[in-house]
Amino acid sequence: METVTSSPSGTREEIGKANRQFEQRFASGDARGIASLYTMDGSVLPPGATTQQGTEAIAAFWKMAMDMGIKGVQLETVQLEAEGDSAIEIGRYTLAGAGGQQIDQGKYLVVWKKQSGQWRLHRDIWNSNQSPAS
Repeated sequence: METVTSSPSGTREEIGKANRQFEQRFASGDARGIASLYTMDGSVLPPGATTQQGTEAIAAFWKMAMDMGIKGVQLETVQLEAEGDSAIEIGRYTLAGAGGQQIDQGKYLVVWKKQSGQWRLHRDIWNSNQSPAS
């Protein structure tokens, strides 16, 4: 089910375009390109790890994820609420390894900020749907 509330026209499409850029840059191994999609003081809050804040830390985090064997990501917006230059997106992700094999699925929440006319990830947190190993 998709919900868009208090959202200016085109916000969903613009955030969808930014998500496609994230996917494409991930697939090409461009961690710095991914980091450029975040605000300058943006942060990722990964499960089981410390918060990574700022362009350099975010680029290093995504490079590490790629080096661990994650080759692709798919993002799907489930719910989007926007007001002015801020938006909150709830979505689903799928991670793929070599050969496109699915290695994880889960959900995410992103706080977006519109800066210089572009929507940028500001706070990015996610967790897996898979049960932790015992």
